[in-house]
Amino acid sequence: MDRYGVFGNPIGHSKSPLIHRLFAEQSGQAIVYEALLAPLEDFEGYARDFFVEGRGANVTVPFKERAWRLADSLTPRARRAGAVNTLKKLDDGSLLGDNTDGAGLVRDLTVNAGIELRGKRILLLGAGGAVRGILEPVLAQRPEILVIANRTLEKAEQLARQFADLGPVVASGFDWLDAPVDLIVNGTSASLAGDLPPIAASLIRPGHTQCYDMMYGSGPTAFNRWAAEQGAARTLDGLGMLLEQAVEAFYLWRGVRPDSAPVLAELRRQLHG
Repeated sequence: MDRYGVFGNPIGHSKSPLIHRLFAEQSGQAIVYEALLAPLEDFEGYARDFFVEGRGANVTVPFKERAWRLADSLTPRARRAGAVNTLKKLDDGSLLGDNTDGAGLVRDLTVNAGIELRGKRILLLGAGGAVRGILEPVLAQRPEILVIANRTLEKAEQLARQFADLGPVVASGFDWLDAPVDLIVNGTSASLAGDLPPIAASLIRPGHTQCYDMMYGSGPTAFNRWAAEQGAARTLDGLGMLLEQAVEAFYLWRGVRPDSAPVLAELRRQLHG
């Protein structure tokens, strides 16, 4: 049985072991996948010890940037993102780092939710690692404009400069914005604390603007509740993104692309009891 896992701290809440167990059952792959509580003080040593036998791992908070530095080689999308959420041990024993977050988000939006991104006005809230990892795949969909809004404007401006060669991306403060957009993606962690990014309600055109929170929970997130109150056409959470980035990781490791639909249905069933 090939060994896989997910590094994080904390990690007990992770859905990844369930997801990859269901993927393995569905595709007939002989793997074991476990949650791995990596120590904050020595993630690198812990990861190297795991990869003596381990074949691959996912990486979650707070280790994605450290995994980027740990990897011996990087996929182009991971190099751009500056963060790694998937590691694979290659035949020569070296570690390949990938970032499947952006591909997972785009697939959840375009395939699962049927949202067209080309030619759309898209607002991304936040300028941390979560947003950084999705910029290249979102810009590849050719939006009319991509606005990165952040409390600290300098961080948003830095990201906009770094990705400006890929498409029309600009930076903004939260309080500068008032014109309606087609899609708002919340990439801040505010929902984890039940808080909201301080943005204007006028950004949502009732019955038209769609809203996506990269976080998820047993009920609607604070951001999605607010968006629904403003008349958003649809609100979506990040559970599908979690699942689709896992599909990408499984494909990188095993060369098999699982069917995400039945696994997503099972996750929703468990979340909502």
